Amino acid sequence: MKTIVIIGATSALAQSIAKIHAAEQHRLLLVGRNEPRLDLIAQDLSVRGAKQCEVYCLDLADTDKHGPLWEHVYQKFPKPDIVYIAHGVLPDQQVCQGSYQQTLASLQVNALSVISLLTELANRMETDKHGQIVVISSVAGDRGRKSNYVYGTAKATISTFLQGLRNRLYDSNVSVTTVKPGFIDTPMTADFEKGALWATPDQVASDIVKGVGKNRNVIYTPPIWFFIMAIIKAIPELLFKRLSL
Repeated sequence: MKTIVIIGATSALAQSIAKIHAAEQHRLLLVGRNEPRLDLIAQDLSVRGAKQCEVYCLDLADTDKHGPLWEHVYQKFPKPDIVYIAHGVLPDQQVCQGSYQQTLASLQVNALSVISLLTELANRMETDKHGQIVVISSVAGDRGRKSNYVYGTAKATISTFLQGLRNRLYDSNVSVTTVKPGFIDTPMTADFEKGALWATPDQVASDIVKGVGKNRNVIYTPPIWFFIMAIIKAIPELLFKRLSL
C-alpha cells in the first residue's frame, strides 16, 4: 500500500489519477481550494477502494501557505511515496497580451507556485531519500507559439526546473517525472474544437500512472505527442515564425 498526495486534486486529470490509485487501495491526501468538491471526491474515492482518503483545503496560489501544507502532509504521511502536482489554469492569451498583470497572475499560478511547492518538497524527500515527484507540465512548453506563449512560458519554466531537480535528486533515490500531455478534453478546454489528437483524462491518467511505475523521466501523453513535438522543435526559426500554430 502506497501513500499518494495529489496537489490540485479537483482537476479532471487529477481525479482520474486518483481513481487509479484508489482502485489499488492506496492511501490518498487530496489538496485543493474547493473544500466541498474535495469532500465529494474523497467520498467517491473511498467507495472505489481507497484505504484512507484525507483532504486539505488551500488556495495554491498563496505561496505563504505552502509551508503549513507540507507540515500537514508529513504529519499525516511521514514519508509519502508519490506526490503529484497537477494544479494550474489556462490563461486567455489575448488578455495576457494586453495586460502584464494578467500575465504575471498566470505565471504565478502555473510556474512560481509550483516552484514554491517543489522547493520544500524536494528538501524533505532529499533528507528522507525516498519518494517520487510527478508534475504536470505540457507540450506547450516545448516551443513558444503565438497562440499560447504565456501558458507555454510557464510550462517551459517548470520543465527546465524539473530537469535540474531530477539531476540534483538522483543520488538521493528520489525520482522526478515531468508529464507533458497534449490536448485533453476537460472542463478547462470545453470551448475548444475537438479533433483526433484530443484524449480523455482517463487515457492520459493511465499513461501517467504506468510511466510513474517505470520511473520514467519524461512522459509524453498520448505518446504520439513525442513525435509531434520533435517535428515542431526541428522546424527552423526562420520558417517557424511565419507559421500560425
